Amino acid sequence: MSTLVIVESPTKARTIRQYLPADFQVEASMGHVRDLPQSASEIPAAVKKEKWAQLGVNVEADFEPIYVVPKDKKKVVKSLKDALKTADELVLATDEDREGESISWHLLQVLKPKVPTKRMVFHEITEDAIRSAINNCRDLDEQLVHAQETRRILDRLVGYTLSPLLWKKVAPKLSAGRVQSVAVRLLVMRERERRAFRTGSYWDLKASLSHDNTPFEAKLMSVGGTKVATGSDFDEKTGKIAQGRNVLLLNQEEAIDLKNRLTDKDWTVAKFDERSSKRKPAPPFTTSTLQQEANRKLRLSARETMRVAQSLYENGYITYMRTDSVHLSEQAIAAARQCVEQMYGKEYLSPKPRQYATQSKGAQEAHEAIRPAGSRFRTPKETGLSGRELALYDLIWKRTVACQMAEARQTFVSIDLNVEDAVFRANGKRIDFPGFFRAYVEGSDDPNAALEDREAILPNLEVGDSPTCTEIDPIGHETQPPARYTEASLVKTLESEGIGRPSTYASIIGTIIDRGYAQMTGNALIPTFTAFAVCSLLEKYFPDLVDLRFTAKMEQTLDHISTGEVDWIPYLREFYLGDNGLDTQVRQQEDRIDPAEAKTVELENLPVKVRIGKFGPYLEAENNGDTVTASIPQNLTPSDLDPEQVEVLLKQKTEGPEKLGMHPETGEPIYLLIGSYGPYVQLGDKTDDNPKPKRASLPKGLKKEDVTLETAVGLLSLPRKLGVHPETGNAIQAGLGRFGPYIVHKKGGEDGKDDYRSIKASSGDDVLTIQLDRALEMLAEPKRGRGRRGSTKKPLRELGEHPEEKEPINVYDGPYGPYIKYKRKNVSIPEGESVEDLTLERAVELIAAKKSTKSRKSTGKTKKKTSTKKTSTRKKKS
Repeated sequence: MSTLVIVESPTKARTIRQYLPADFQVEASMGHVRDLPQSASEIPAAVKKEKWAQLGVNVEADFEPIYVVPKDKKKVVKSLKDALKTADELVLATDEDREGESISWHLLQVLKPKVPTKRMVFHEITEDAIRSAINNCRDLDEQLVHAQETRRILDRLVGYTLSPLLWKKVAPKLSAGRVQSVAVRLLVMRERERRAFRTGSYWDLKASLSHDNTPFEAKLMSVGGTKVATGSDFDEKTGKIAQGRNVLLLNQEEAIDLKNRLTDKDWTVAKFDERSSKRKPAPPFTTSTLQQEANRKLRLSARETMRVAQSLYENGYITYMRTDSVHLSEQAIAAARQCVEQMYGKEYLSPKPRQYATQSKGAQEAHEAIRPAGSRFRTPKETGLSGRELALYDLIWKRTVACQMAEARQTFVSIDLNVEDAVFRANGKRIDFPGFFRAYVEGSDDPNAALEDREAILPNLEVGDSPTCTEIDPIGHETQPPARYTEASLVKTLESEGIGRPSTYASIIGTIIDRGYAQMTGNALIPTFTAFAVCSLLEKYFPDLVDLRFTAKMEQTLDHISTGEVDWIPYLREFYLGDNGLDTQVRQQEDRIDPAEAKTVELENLPVKVRIGKFGPYLEAENNGDTVTASIPQNLTPSDLDPEQVEVLLKQKTEGPEKLGMHPETGEPIYLLIGSYGPYVQLGDKTDDNPKPKRASLPKGLKKEDVTLETAVGLLSLPRKLGVHPETGNAIQAGLGRFGPYIVHKKGGEDGKDDYRSIKASSGDDVLTIQLDRALEMLAEPKRGRGRRGSTKKPLRELGEHPEEKEPINVYDGPYGPYIKYKRKNVSIPEGESVEDLTLERAVELIAAKKSTKSRKSTGKTKKKTSTKKTSTRKKKS
């Protein structure tokens, strides 16, 4: 008897195969084999003329979805059907969550098996887990399938109904999503807070003291019985002390005067407080907390975290990575406690096994928390992993082991010191027993270093003692605006508000960035002017769809549908077709939305209008009866746009660019301008004879106001020849490119390609002054890519040459996962397919599919025009 087992990916198939009997054949579905139509070309001909066809959901017939097998999955389906012909039994072994259950259901609908079918579920890929799962199969869970289908339909209705409206009213290629739109609004609301924020300044004193040869510091708390103002006493909207606060606000002069008055005076300990505290370890990881901590510690995006975690799971290193549960099995607790005892000693074990309860109201799809797989946890060194896989496994291992360790015991010490009428306070902290800190400290890569940072030891002081003051420093402060969201803090907020599912946060954040609603600068998500425009439109005309409570309630309803408490068809009917349903609202509001108004971003305290144009955001102002426009540089955010910057941008358009002087050799004028990509210098005027005058962007870190004529001449001379390489005789140049300043050895590589090195200001190098000898030193160093942690530009895999064009096809690791690179084309690897199992033939298919998609899009526009013309002709004839 032969059994066909179907999983989602080749990696998972390969790992599972080693634990199953020889007569089991394991194949991969490459994710979903069916879905709603993604484009007009996928809509079945039988329903193409229906007005609801573009939705892919028949809203007139109980919201029946139209499922199709995508072109790139037809070969997969055929392969699975062929494998099923020789099987006596079918086992569906996709992930045990809504999405996995749905994949299994779609496989049943497409394959229509005539042999017995079972559903096999497991939460880790180990020999024990797989053998147990194959002996304890169950039937397909229709409730889970129903829940996923309802969510998919609802998201399609929202996205495909609102997105076309945004195309008409704001800009093409925008999208609206049920959870995505709320996430964008959170970013915009925070940016509005930053824009409304007014900075407040205050001063205080910091004293350096010593007692028994032990130095310590104390901070000024009050003068004459009145508390000294701190940042928390300010009103963020005025930049002044909030009403009702009885505090002393010191300016610089007053702080210096107070310092002089207190210098050389006697200090006395007036109060001594000591408080003991215990701290329990954090629970093991859920999907959400893993994304947050990986972002904070490893600087991984939510997408990267989930991709790496998927690889770890499919290769048998960790348990299933999509879970809301913090629960650990008895097996996992025993394994964690064994690690603690072996590596740290019995005294570091918690007195009894520690179990955690899931607090999230909507927690579901819960197997276990994310933990190392198996009944014995492999240490990170034992895994043989490297790179991001090792870093993420190490994080999961430490967090899981730490949760079974003893509590950390700390003592907090507070000492008040009097000097004349001023009171200073010294705060200290002592770690009496590190407990779980020894293995894991949130936000720190090195627990031992973190333990040292966490301690602030004060000398042994008692009331009445007189320590020696060695110095008093006046310290100036400015209040800071609310911090922008990072991926970690946005994920945390979405989860705490009950919005969306943690397993979808990675794709949501990716979509926000891809659609131009936010830029990732450093680790911060900064909303764009487009995000402001879209958010304002939705808030005004569709307030429920971006309301946090409404969206959270919708999430609860979807959970109730999964448990059978709510009937899905009446809910969808009311949501979409009801008197206040989405379709009704869009039809009622569409004519009321003025495109000019929708493209205008309202920013208070600006004397001009900000509009969204075809080529990005721009300023629009009246000048002597004429309308003047100016592009807004991409690096200028909505919260940072102020009247001074507006004046500079408009002045450039009305009075012409700022002239730095004349070029010493050509005699042409050199201008300093601001464009869409920021400030740059230009040689000469733009004329019919000189339509493209030479330009050079300012290097990162060089401010517009610091640019001199000499600097501009240097920038315009780039790229400049430094000399020739003594070994090859080829030229070496210094230049400024898209990724900053660089040196290049022209055709100097072993493969005949130009050899580049970035010029780092941190190394003391300058593109305008660097010389040949320094360039040769840099070229002699190993080449480092632009990736994080010094990753190289080498491909993950070299697949071979294209069979027709003989150009190399390679796989690289990018910020949003691995991708295929062919010539100048980048092609994403579909979800469910792994780098390890990708073949040259499959890569060629994906490249051809992307090319044909672009061709269909371009010819589709032509066909549409032709079709309109023919229809018009037929009408005339009739």
